[in-house]
Amino acid sequence: MGSQRPPSFALLAFLSLLCFQKILFGVEASNEESSKVYIVYLGEKKHEDPDLVTASHHEMLTSLHGSKEEALKSVVYSYRHGFSGFAAWLTESQANTIAELPEVVSVMPNGVHRLQTTRSWDFLGLNYYQSTGLLSRANYGDGVIIGMIDTGIWPESRSFSDHGYGPIPARWKGKCVVEPTFGANNCSRKIIGARYYAGGVSAENLEGEYMSPRDFNTHGTHTASTAAGVPVSNVSFQGLGAGMVRGGAPRARLAIYKACWGQEGECYDSTVLKAFDDAIHDGVDIISLSIHGDGYPAGSLPAVMKGITVAFIAGNEGPAPQTLNNDVPWVITVAASSIDRSFPTVITLGNNKKLVGQGAFYRPDKDQFKELVYGKSCDEESLNGTNVVGKYVLCFDLATVSTTIPRQVIATQLGTVLRARAKGVIFGHYTSFLMDYLLVLCQGLPCIAVDVAIAEQIEDYIDSVGKPMVKIEPTRSVVGQVQSPSVASFSSRGPSTSYPELLKPDIAAPGTNILAALGDSYGFDSGTSMACPHVAGIAALLKSSHPDWSPAAIKSAIITTASVSDGYGQPIMAEGVPRKLADPFDYGGGQINPNKALDPGLVYDINPKEYLKFFKCTFGLQGGCDPKQRPLYHLNLPSIAIPNLQETVMVQRTVTHVGKVDAVVYKAALEIPPGIKMVVQPSVLVFNARSKVQTFNVTFMPTHKAQGFYGFGSLTWYDGPHSVRIPIAVRTIIQDFYADTF
Repeated sequence: MGSQRPPSFALLAFLSLLCFQKILFGVEASNEESSKVYIVYLGEKKHEDPDLVTASHHEMLTSLHGSKEEALKSVVYSYRHGFSGFAAWLTESQANTIAELPEVVSVMPNGVHRLQTTRSWDFLGLNYYQSTGLLSRANYGDGVIIGMIDTGIWPESRSFSDHGYGPIPARWKGKCVVEPTFGANNCSRKIIGARYYAGGVSAENLEGEYMSPRDFNTHGTHTASTAAGVPVSNVSFQGLGAGMVRGGAPRARLAIYKACWGQEGECYDSTVLKAFDDAIHDGVDIISLSIHGDGYPAGSLPAVMKGITVAFIAGNEGPAPQTLNNDVPWVITVAASSIDRSFPTVITLGNNKKLVGQGAFYRPDKDQFKELVYGKSCDEESLNGTNVVGKYVLCFDLATVSTTIPRQVIATQLGTVLRARAKGVIFGHYTSFLMDYLLVLCQGLPCIAVDVAIAEQIEDYIDSVGKPMVKIEPTRSVVGQVQSPSVASFSSRGPSTSYPELLKPDIAAPGTNILAALGDSYGFDSGTSMACPHVAGIAALLKSSHPDWSPAAIKSAIITTASVSDGYGQPIMAEGVPRKLADPFDYGGGQINPNKALDPGLVYDINPKEYLKFFKCTFGLQGGCDPKQRPLYHLNLPSIAIPNLQETVMVQRTVTHVGKVDAVVYKAALEIPPGIKMVVQPSVLVFNARSKVQTFNVTFMPTHKAQGFYGFGSLTWYDGPHSVRIPIAVRTIIQDFYADTF
């Protein structure tokens, strides 16, 4: 990052210091009760000498107070290195007066903020400084090894410091592959192993690449730091999202397997499978793969059979249904959800009407209002003959606006407008997540996304005046003002087409606008690729807390304790056109809840050999292979999906008591899918010191004969402290292979 930072970073970085000083030193305007601390932001420094910068602040305040002594007394902080500004005790009228000065960019009251992480882990309840809960109980993941199969790693990132780490675990059998671009010192007590796999990779994908575990693409560095990066303070992207950045299991060790190559991050079956092969040998506990595919059963199933928990992405082809990737039963398939951080950007029209969009504008504009023109769809034809040089352009045509994620549309519009030398763009579109895309495409220029309703207001304003004007303020980072989580519009949805008797995805985790390491710096990215390492980090914490748990038990704990309501107690929504209530094909069990997963009460465990009974001996593995085809809903999964209910179907499930109290009674609570009769026998389960495992049956019967739609429900076992919930999806049919079309 450069030395200059926009106001949002300045505020977030210093507000807590101001509050601390006030508390610690009793700074109060006791004789001027109407005074309070304001922050005056002046933008770029006018002098390189910091003393001259401070002197200019004193001059401004002396002019305001009429006395140098009063000016010096009012100063709380002088910001004089990265940017120019100050915090001072002012009355409201003094603040208004100083805001009118031409050199002043902004004046705002000193808010009280707690120190923030880059948000997703705090949003999930894993507060780094909390003395209770999963993070502290797991000792921050110490002793667990996470294998990352991705595009490699940038080892110099501060997120991978090994300061304070003990010796590498004695059980580790991996190695550090040394090349000219990746030295022996690039491995450490944090990055304990690093390999790369270039055999079979096309020459095109190797062009410009590092022939080593070093990350050329940056994707692998981002995911590794999300899963297990150490805490790094005072991180932001151009002032946005400022705070501490860290991974979910910050004391876990990392093993890097570079299997994906080139700027596009293409992953080859041969390289991925070799990475699995080495990871199993090396002794990893968790494997995270932010890779599209079929779940790589030839590599992932042997890993699970060795006790390794494997997390995969669901994919980024949503919101269309039946777009899932990696839908095999032994892995955790991860959907993406939002967090409670937004990036509001204020748009002021020439009539002083203020509207708010979402943007990534971090280069403050010294000029104020600019002319605004209507570019319709912003293609070359609609802009033909329109002078947009130095102006803002509204790109919005209700007749052609996309009902899906308009990323390619935005790329085309932006290229057309910027080639015409416009100042910036306001995009009108249906709701979707575009922040990371705007960051990449706009590079700090004013590119603001608004919804259709606001776009129409801007269009109406343009039509109502002879010379429409607009002012765009720098983007701010705001936490807690948006309803969240919601399932991201890009997140792939079920049902599974390969295995419709599997309910996938399994779980949703934060995957939008995640700030993590990118090379030597930090940046935002979105996708199920970002959600997957969140689950990997949580799985590492659970493994550290419960080293005897199997991959199935860890998966069960994650799914059965998930939340189906947001932070306001409302049902979680799924983004798309239109936005809708989320269902199990959007988020599986729901939004991951790591602290509850620490103590799930019951788990649906599976001996890995059981998986072999359901795939007609197709994997060539020994130990229980059954040549008959059995419906996958008979597998002891923490979910039930019946895609073809014609007659009565009974499924069996077995739960294992893992709670702290030996004697406990669980009762069943049913949410029954519509059009279905559902019965659980027995409806009460009793556990004690001798009886830790109980089996029950769930019977499904259609209440009418129809070629129906999927209905959703759940089965929850509860004992008071615990609610062990599994999602259910059932579709009634009257005939197999009956096309669902009209």
